[in-house]
Amino acid sequence: MTHTLVHRGPDQQGVYYSPLTALGAVRLQVIDLDGGEQPIRDDPSQTVIVYNGEIFNFREIRAELESRGHRFRSDCDTEVALRAFLEWDTACFERFRGMFAIALWSNQTRRLVLARDRMGIKPLYIHRHGRDLVFGSELKALFEHPSVNRELDAAGLQMFLSYNYVPGRRTMVRGIEKLAAGCFLEWQDGLSKVTPYWKLQFAPDKSISLQDATGQLDSLLRGAVKEQLVSDVPLGIWSSGGLDSSTLLHYAAEQSPRAVKTFSIGFQERSCDEREYFRQIADVYGTEHHEFELRAEDELESTIRDFAYFSDEPGADSGALPVWFLSKMSRKHVTVALSGEGGDELFGGYLTYKADQLSRPLRTMPRIFRKAALRTANRLLPVSDAKIGFEYKLKRWLEGSLLHPDEAHMFWNGTFSVEQKKNLLGGRNGHHPRDLYNTIPDSDAIGALNRYMMLDQQYSLPDNLLYKVDRMSMAHSLEVRPPLLDHRIVEFAARLPQNYKMRLNQQKYILKRTMRGKLPDVILDRKKSGLDIPAHDWFRGPLLPLLRDTLSHDAVRRTGIFDPRETDLLIRNHKERRVNAGYHLWGLLTLFLWIKRWNIDTTPLLEQTAEMPRELLAAAS
Repeated sequence: MTHTLVHRGPDQQGVYYSPLTALGAVRLQVIDLDGGEQPIRDDPSQTVIVYNGEIFNFREIRAELESRGHRFRSDCDTEVALRAFLEWDTACFERFRGMFAIALWSNQTRRLVLARDRMGIKPLYIHRHGRDLVFGSELKALFEHPSVNRELDAAGLQMFLSYNYVPGRRTMVRGIEKLAAGCFLEWQDGLSKVTPYWKLQFAPDKSISLQDATGQLDSLLRGAVKEQLVSDVPLGIWSSGGLDSSTLLHYAAEQSPRAVKTFSIGFQERSCDEREYFRQIADVYGTEHHEFELRAEDELESTIRDFAYFSDEPGADSGALPVWFLSKMSRKHVTVALSGEGGDELFGGYLTYKADQLSRPLRTMPRIFRKAALRTANRLLPVSDAKIGFEYKLKRWLEGSLLHPDEAHMFWNGTFSVEQKKNLLGGRNGHHPRDLYNTIPDSDAIGALNRYMMLDQQYSLPDNLLYKVDRMSMAHSLEVRPPLLDHRIVEFAARLPQNYKMRLNQQKYILKRTMRGKLPDVILDRKKSGLDIPAHDWFRGPLLPLLRDTLSHDAVRRTGIFDPRETDLLIRNHKERRVNAGYHLWGLLTLFLWIKRWNIDTTPLLEQTAEMPRELLAAAS
């Protein structure tokens, strides 16, 4: 099991055995290169820890522990986590600011405690087998255990097709679940329970002035970046030239005694390329800049096949491909990189939020007029190869206006509609995408925008975006830190009024106002763009052979999952420019490559229910 995780920690591996437990750890050396070997144990209490991640305020916690009589043998945050647990037990997790997955075992009490950071930045999978508990940082570690069967989970598949990822505690493998973010699990003598130690509450405070809010945000950003710059190994920043990464660069350059290293990725395709922006911001701050151009002729096929191993689960976010190459390039120069994940979810930056807003007046029109507008757009607007072109956005927006608003929010992220999914699965019904909304407050309580942002923070952020970044970066032994997800910033954003996030047509209003005068106007005023490949274009060109081979009629038929006539039709319609289905095809491609790589058993699928129990949806059950 430990051997499968060596890419996450190539610098040191260790194991610990006792009559009831076996713990394994792999280590990427970042803090205290010589003194942080794992597992770390405390002999008097017979307690041992294995740990993945970073606790950024570990020096502050260490000072408090020393004042209470604790003595340290190392200068690493792992030992601080161990001694914090000995002092405060599970109450210690509330004190940690960072990204982590932790396992603590006590021989005296025959008790195991697992914990995961508040935002789910670091992964932790569990499998219960009778009274036994198997756990690990990645699915592939659990696959090594003889009690784990590699069976495709029906509900997980349904959710993957609806959302592009599997939210909550469920996974794509039957019998394996994720420990929810912000929770800890206790196992003792075969019995286990999960307890949340943190849960985000959206409570907009209309009394806070805009001036006070920008001042608080400025202070929080500066503090979070400063804390996460701590490292005993080379560190850099992923820069897209967008608002989030440029904000991190501003505060890092302000507090760094030397030139900051920046890393960016460009494309030949104009709709994906951001070079004019990240080169400009690199010049403004005088960074030591490195960039890589991802081209269609690069080793795309072999890299995508590698995804099946390193991804753990199939990922329908084609942005994983540039993150792979960005991580590969960065690791040649640094061991740690700061990245801007979370800015869109916290401050309202996604185009879907604007689509949600603009669709409200559209839905007042009779449905027959909206259907007619969609037919007209499909007939008159030619299919474009652009990443997310005007015609693609308009058609998806009109199609989404025919759905319930909650379902449309998910659909606009590039998912299969209920009808498309039913056809794909040979007429089988199952989980409805709107079921996810049953776990969050309605819009009357917190506002429509906050409702969608809360959903994205609880599910899409940890289970899609952070999952993608973790797997692609750790595949290259690179640690990526997202300072915007410091829980103090997250809690601050949840208290802001909605109009501080979106004001009229301006998104991320509060963040832009905070950074006005600090960043160039061209960065603040540019349109939103995400790190992604030209999927529509490449599935008509360089990736078409891989797609046809992986989703051949016979390959699809043998799995018994999908109707091969529907997948054939989808590929043909995309190739012949009847539709732009590049993001749908990416999800299906990664799904089938994953099934083949891990020999996932799909035969029990028809025997399973596709319903999603509410407790497995809940972010903190």
